[in-house]
Amino acid sequence: MADVLETGVLVGGAGAAGLTLAIDLARRQVPFVLVDKASRPFVGSRGKGIQPRSQEVFEDLGVIDRIVAAGGEYPPQRYYTEDGTVDRPTVELSLATPSEPYQIPLLVPQFLTERVLRDRLAELGHAPRYGHEITGFAQDENGVTARLTTPDGELTVHAGYLVGADGGSSFVRKGLGIGFEGRTLGVRAIVADVYAEGLGADVWHRWGDDTPSQVSMCPLYGTEMFQLQAPVPFDVDFDLSAAGLTAFLRERSGNDGVTITSVSWASVFSMNARLADTYRQGRVLLAGDAAHVHPPTGGQGLNTSLQDAYNLGWKLAAVLGGADESLLATYEEERKPVAEEVLGLSARLLRTDRERMVRGREGSQLDLGYPHSSLAAADPDRNKGVLAGDRAPDAPVTGAGGLPTRLFSLFQGPHWTLLGYETDRESAPAARAGLHIHLIGAARGDLRDTDGQVRDTYGLEPGEWVLVRPDGYVAGVTDRVAAVEAYLRRVGVRTS
Repeated sequence: MADVLETGVLVGGAGAAGLTLAIDLARRQVPFVLVDKASRPFVGSRGKGIQPRSQEVFEDLGVIDRIVAAGGEYPPQRYYTEDGTVDRPTVELSLATPSEPYQIPLLVPQFLTERVLRDRLAELGHAPRYGHEITGFAQDENGVTARLTTPDGELTVHAGYLVGADGGSSFVRKGLGIGFEGRTLGVRAIVADVYAEGLGADVWHRWGDDTPSQVSMCPLYGTEMFQLQAPVPFDVDFDLSAAGLTAFLRERSGNDGVTITSVSWASVFSMNARLADTYRQGRVLLAGDAAHVHPPTGGQGLNTSLQDAYNLGWKLAAVLGGADESLLATYEEERKPVAEEVLGLSARLLRTDRERMVRGREGSQLDLGYPHSSLAAADPDRNKGVLAGDRAPDAPVTGAGGLPTRLFSLFQGPHWTLLGYETDRESAPAARAGLHIHLIGAARGDLRDTDGQVRDTYGLEPGEWVLVRPDGYVAGVTDRVAAVEAYLRRVGVRTS
């Protein structure tokens, strides 16, 4: 009889989505098992763009400085034309503001991003189990029983929930019979991580732009490699060796002085835009590429995936901790519309080939929110500042002890945050596990509003409360403490 492992959550897939979910569960002390059928971590650069909203998520998870150190900012793009070279910025530069501290997308090869996440997970006492493939599963009202093949033989895992974060060809999604509607976009491409001689690493080299024979070489900061990208015809075999790619690059670039000396990873693929019909069936949920796949234009896929996990983690923890299971219905309610919007952006960029556009505001994901969610406690009379479902902005504050800090520092962690603006402590909700309460500007408040930036950014009046979710979105703004208490009970944050 196979061994049986009991756990709270079984996560299938140790890519960016699975690792992010695992970190969030680990810091909430939720038991889980993270598995991947691959024998080792992914080694490619594929999803190399880290958007500003994802950088905020990484700050909360405690890895932002390591992510920044692992890569760098996008280099300028150098176009080689018949009239000479033309350099253009890749990123529409915007200065950081107190409310939006991250404005510039980062270029970090996916394998380095995932390495940072694995290191963070190790700090929390966990690690992915590679070579563990889910081969079947069944669910009932008590949980999910999954069969796995492992290097040591068969393993049975019984979990409260199963999350399929196992990529576009997801076994979990197929096992549920969930449709994956969308289309193939009529574009086939090569992407390869290569070592090359004869090119400088200070620019993103582009030849034949807007033609079928275009090709580019983007330096992969944090490594000595370049990422080769090019559209290619269908039904043609390609030699992905160093010699084969050298010949391909020389033919398309017209530069016989460049040589690819070795290939770390390479893939030829057809671009797709697809979305799962549903993100949940009973106790089994989908996240990341298992739920949506994107063309690479826009640098949106990996970012959308890790934010799926960031939305799901606190909800799984709450339900396993006693909150009503209906809370899990808000995962698809909130995340599927985001994926639909992002898929539209990625496909539109592919059609128009406006590579620079996505490196600006539209691709930052800072404006994505959940205003129509059933978790958004909207006040119909509120018409200024932040609204329910909005991303909670950052702002500088000063502690009562005189030291400066930021709202994001107060939000960091797995808890809910309640901000009282010029409210008295006697009127505050009762203290409880999972809730941090801060009073701003009150006579006995623990925080002072630096230059009135909390007031102005959030649009607050004296006596108002702002409840911020664990994933950094505003649950609601109200002057009624009873409304805050009722909301907290609904999401399982109760007094003991």
